[in-house]
Amino acid sequence: MAAGWDSMGAMCDCLVAVGAETATDVTLFAKNSDRKSRECQPFLQFPAAMHPPGATVRCTHLEIPQVAETYRVMGHSPWWVFGFEHGVNEHAVAIGNETVFSREPVEETPGLIGMDLVRLGLERGRTAREALEVIATLLETHGQGGAALAPGAAGYHNGFLLADPDEAWVLQTSGRHWAARRVRRDAISNHISLGADWEIGSRDLDSFARASGWWTGAGRLDVAAAYRNPGVPGRISDGRMRRSRELLAQAKDGVSVASMQAALRDHLEGGPVRRSGTTLDDEAHFTICMHAEPIGTTTASLVAPLPRDRSTPWPVWISFAAPCTGVFLPVYLDGVIPAALARGGMNASEGSFWWAMKRLEEAAEIDFERRVPVLREGWSGFEEKVESERVRLEAQAADAMREGDADAAAQILSDFMQRSFDEAEHRATELHSRIASL
Repeated sequence: MAAGWDSMGAMCDCLVAVGAETATDVTLFAKNSDRKSRECQPFLQFPAAMHPPGATVRCTHLEIPQVAETYRVMGHSPWWVFGFEHGVNEHAVAIGNETVFSREPVEETPGLIGMDLVRLGLERGRTAREALEVIATLLETHGQGGAALAPGAAGYHNGFLLADPDEAWVLQTSGRHWAARRVRRDAISNHISLGADWEIGSRDLDSFARASGWWTGAGRLDVAAAYRNPGVPGRISDGRMRRSRELLAQAKDGVSVASMQAALRDHLEGGPVRRSGTTLDDEAHFTICMHAEPIGTTTASLVAPLPRDRSTPWPVWISFAAPCTGVFLPVYLDGVIPAALARGGMNASEGSFWWAMKRLEEAAEIDFERRVPVLREGWSGFEEKVESERVRLEAQAADAMREGDADAAAQILSDFMQRSFDEAEHRATELHSRIASL
């Protein structure tokens, strides 16, 4: 069946600003991962590797040929899949995916799912354009089919936002067909949004739409007009994308890590506090920070500055469960992430940072309007403390790198991450007790 209102996939919002901060001239990439509310999404890290001829890699549903070299990567990964919802690699490429709804039926034969393609693109792409070509080639070769929403559940078509320090691309797909264009400052949400402005695409993008009767125009193919599924209500994505673009426009004097974090926590006029009284029939129900079961809830977030100069440590900020109730903390590819970040499965468990933050979110859900402000106040001072320590320790690690001691730099960053997340978990326990007493 075509991916539609009755087979919803992972709802997400992605934002990007190329050359976002004049002082450092970095690209800023931000994404919320919106999945089933209690689907644990650990944060995983994989080293660079060389692979022998004939090697293969087992993805979520399919085993495919491996390439000779894969790059160092890290990203949020739903507990049961091979790939990432979003992540970065050592070349400062960031990729995120989301569901898009096409008229074309999703393939029933198992193939690569969108999260597989995110990780494979990061492992094999040194630039956003190179990663795009990796994903497009794999898509055309293996298709996108098989459970993606949850084990044994529906699959879906995917859209991607890919960025590096110099440019960003929107890539949207339908089965094995795809189209892409470059963007400078933009946001995407859960529908096919490319019009006749696409720059590159699969060879049969136009002919397939015409053969299917979806496009009869004489001019250049309008991808959204031809492929977008009219059976999926626009309210689940139009408002979110409009709000994301509005927030990017408001920050015209300088998009920052902080403004991207605020965007991912956004609940319209209420800021990080969700408005009560909305329903699934109301566009305002589908805010950027999403709490819209049974359709989806934000389960992990990432903000990544993508610098040209990577000779010194560069941080990526991540959040677990809903960012409006949680905390963004920096992580580094040059260090080793705390083990608690990579733990977690189908059921709640001790020692998993994701489940610790999910427990706090569920306590806040009981009374959002009263409890979330308490959480935001409780986290703000901690984030400021971590930020102060980050600047100091990054300088120490940079000195070690300049002296040729990469191991010492990695140890500084690894210890910093461990302390930060240990303290965050302790604070989450305290905050849980505080809001439970309200």
